[in-house]
Amino acid sequence: MATERKTLTQLAVPICLETLFYMLSGMVDTLMLSSVSDQAVGAVGTANTYISVFIIMFGVISSGMVAVMSQNIGAGRPGIAYQARQLGLMFNALTGILMSVIIAFFSGEILRIVSISPALLEPAETYLKIVGGACFLNALIPIFSSYLRVFGYTKHSLIGTIAGNAINIIFNSVFLFVFHWGVMGVAIATVISKVVNLIIVAGMGAVLIKAKQSPERIPPRKILAQIVKIGFPSAFETALYNVAMTLIVRFMNQMDAVGMNVTARSYAMQIANFSYCIGAALAQANAIMTGWRIGSKEFEECDRGTRKAVVYGLITATCFSVTFAMSGHFIVHIFTDDAQMINLVVRLLIVDIFLEFGRVTNLVYGQALKTSGDAVFPVIMGAIFMYLFAVGGTYFLGIHMGFQAVGAYIAMAGDECARAVGMVLRWKGGKWKSKSLVEL
Repeated sequence: MATERKTLTQLAVPICLETLFYMLSGMVDTLMLSSVSDQAVGAVGTANTYISVFIIMFGVISSGMVAVMSQNIGAGRPGIAYQARQLGLMFNALTGILMSVIIAFFSGEILRIVSISPALLEPAETYLKIVGGACFLNALIPIFSSYLRVFGYTKHSLIGTIAGNAINIIFNSVFLFVFHWGVMGVAIATVISKVVNLIIVAGMGAVLIKAKQSPERIPPRKILAQIVKIGFPSAFETALYNVAMTLIVRFMNQMDAVGMNVTARSYAMQIANFSYCIGAALAQANAIMTGWRIGSKEFEECDRGTRKAVVYGLITATCFSVTFAMSGHFIVHIFTDDAQMINLVVRLLIVDIFLEFGRVTNLVYGQALKTSGDAVFPVIMGAIFMYLFAVGGTYFLGIHMGFQAVGAYIAMAGDECARAVGMVLRWKGGKWKSKSLVEL
């Protein structure tokens, strides 16, 4: 079957909008829950933190699938891409069901192990039992969404996300303000929205993509090995990042008694996320195109396309981050009237200009390397620089030198920029050209 090649913009814009809608949905959830109580917000936030830890396991397959599917599509072998989808689906379904059972039955024990505040235990357990008990949905949705994207149907994946988010907001409103179900209502609404999202992306994939009819097949064991070869390092890198961020937040909590520094980080992150989602979308879109081009052995075009994605990313990230820094006083005033907090967040947004500059470069080249088959190098870079620069730098600059949150942000910017340099040099070295997963 012929696959229509999309441009970088055609792929990236829907992915960016999808990420943006996902972020906005989380913000709406928080705003709605804040009408119940601060404890409700804290409980759901805490529960989601631990759900995200389990979701990392599902990323082992979905990230590896993108590389295998896109390269085989580029090589004109969509049947193997379908095989990869089926294997990923089976693996994530089994893993997801297992995780769902564990979380549903042991949610209270999990929360007690991490020493959750007693005031948050009951609502957090309720949310974790319902949403965590349905986390198999989080395992399946990325499989079908990735399947649509690698065949160029990024708009259709976006439709699923928008529909799911709309359902989430509607049911949140009903369950919170009509039935007054509190955290339980938000949890049920979240599960319903994910079911809708899953039905849409699975249905669209079945209707639009006919790769099953293509005759190409290879031994399933070989495909699974390729998926794990890419997926496991990618998931491990994500795990390393999450642990690093946990340590950074822990250090930032030690910087003052009232939590000003860690709160300032939260505000700055909420604002900077709009810049981040553009870089992440460009990285994902370019990764798909990288897979297509490597599969068809178009290495020069692959190199040009990746450099183009980085340039686009740097321009947009710089424009957004500079705008946020310049208008920071106005933006932060929406969240708080505390002049000291506003000034601190603005300083963080200024440092964030450099952080985003490094991050978008790191994202685009890092994703391209992973999709090419060179997945171990980004993990090594992450293991070294996340902990040496980001974590160690946060302690040294933030606590030892007394720069507090600004020091932490300088450290994180240093980490992103250092890894970006490493990714660029690795890409320019050209080893990725020999890492192809497709044998022609």
